[in-house]
Amino acid sequence: MALKHEPTAPYHSAQDALRVLETVARQTGGITDTELARATGLGTERLTTLLRMLRREGYVEQITDGAYVTGTALGRLTSAHGRHQALREQVQRNLDRLRDSVGAAVYISRYVDGEVHVTQCADSPSTPAVNEWVDFRRSAHASAIGKSLLGQLDVNARRDHLARHKMARLTSRTITSERVLLSRLDAQAASVPVLDLQEYAVGTVCAAVPITAGSAVGCLALSLPVAHAHRLRAAADTLNRGAAPVLLSLAI
Repeated sequence: MALKHEPTAPYHSAQDALRVLETVARQTGGITDTELARATGLGTERLTTLLRMLRREGYVEQITDGAYVTGTALGRLTSAHGRHQALREQVQRNLDRLRDSVGAAVYISRYVDGEVHVTQCADSPSTPAVNEWVDFRRSAHASAIGKSLLGQLDVNARRDHLARHKMARLTSRTITSERVLLSRLDAQAASVPVLDLQEYAVGTVCAAVPITAGSAVGCLALSLPVAHAHRLRAAADTLNRGAAPVLLSLAI
């Protein structure tokens, strides 16, 4: 499967955060922000923002003299024992925070072995998850999740997926023409959220942003009742800005 990579702002933030984290990890006795700025080449404002995120996630801690050392959350993620559970818990905390920030149910999805998989979700009574009335694996052509994942593949991988999954009409807004769908996917900029305006389910609108780490294809998505459709683009932008911590946890 060939990928069509186009780095996004969250990707660059995660890469910069990884650089800071790796620098901190090399200095077992701690390293100051001044030394970090010199070692990483990052500006003061950028470094301060990244360190705030890394402290919030538990990846770095500040000791009594103000220097930074690696945090307990990093130890759990890099330990062979219990890594999978630690990663799920870390990602779930990120999703819960994003759910509260955007005021919508939030999902993380991966494209694995030619199929769409929604791996985790954060919802609540006030932000209910979409009713999966058609398996997401069979409805990539209609959902924001599916279109975001397909958009990160090359055209041959997209055609292969669509050949295995009939483009059924789920609502009156569903795209059922392979030519139209491929054209729209090709025109979609990675930095712009993919939208689903009642294409998957009547009464629900969705948005998705890519979170590709290495060779793994993934996305973050949100869903809203159609009555809240006026909030969709702003919520999607907030989701995109908050994607870096999720990407970082997947990349560690």
